Amino acid sequence: MNQIRLREHLAEQGPWTPPALPESIPHGDMPGDKIRIGEDHIRKAQLLFPKLLETLKELEGGKAVVSVFGGSGVGKSEIASLLGWYLQSIGVGSYVISGDNYPRRIPLYNDAERLSIFRVGGLRGLLAAGRYSREAQKELDALWPDSLDAEPKEAVDRPWLQTYQAAGRKALSEYLGTEKEQDYEELNAILAAFRRGESPVWLKRMGRTEEERWYDPVDFRETQVLILEWTHGGNPALRGIDVPIFLNSTPEETREHRRLRARDGKTDSAFTTMVLEIEQEELRRAAPSARFILSKSGQFLRPEEI
Repeated sequence: MNQIRLREHLAEQGPWTPPALPESIPHGDMPGDKIRIGEDHIRKAQLLFPKLLETLKELEGGKAVVSVFGGSGVGKSEIASLLGWYLQSIGVGSYVISGDNYPRRIPLYNDAERLSIFRVGGLRGLLAAGRYSREAQKELDALWPDSLDAEPKEAVDRPWLQTYQAAGRKALSEYLGTEKEQDYEELNAILAAFRRGESPVWLKRMGRTEEERWYDPVDFRETQVLILEWTHGGNPALRGIDVPIFLNSTPEETREHRRLRARDGKTDSAFTTMVLEIEQEELRRAAPSARFILSKSGQFLRPEEI
């Protein structure tokens, strides 16, 4: 089904009625990923889907690419899966691709790289400001084991630590979500191959260890809509996104979700909070490019409301 036929097919559809959900539906292709669809995800997907259909009717070309992006815990995986299922229910082939397969390092090494960049940036900031000293280094040596060097409370009575944290944060912001961390080039090549109608297309899989890296061939001959779900799905380094959908949440909402999920052992650490805040800044910059912005409470927003 080419795009013209897709548009005709959608134009022939009557009013959309949400289909009943089976016990499980296809979801993103991240190894080990488990989605837990709740009533809140269903409600938001049903708000978005009619708008997505109307937008797809306007598009020209052979294929369509949808991006569902937002912060950690906002429901990207679940809502993208639902949108894909709803498309299939009306006879439109879809596939959900997870951007979490495309960082340059496995999670363990990427977390270590993030921390290293923050600390090297902080030390260099102290040197540049003339605030580095043996005494400061001894205090850092005591703070590092528990990652307290990123804790704002520790810097209240330590002006030199304020300098360290500001410089470290700046260095970290120049890494997170950039091409240094994420392989946008590979994803762009995949999106381009999909648009050209190539099949199969070899898609990357990445687990949590160095040995868990491989590629699977995916047959896209019956796929008209590719849905990318990813925190960085609104980054300008990505090319060929037809319908960017931004699921907005505040840093406080994101932290609470991660705390409830106990996603990692340092969910509530100051360093993790800093990472989430920097990612939120990236998302705010990407908001104006989104076709639709949906709040965590289920309200459609304008970019200036973010």
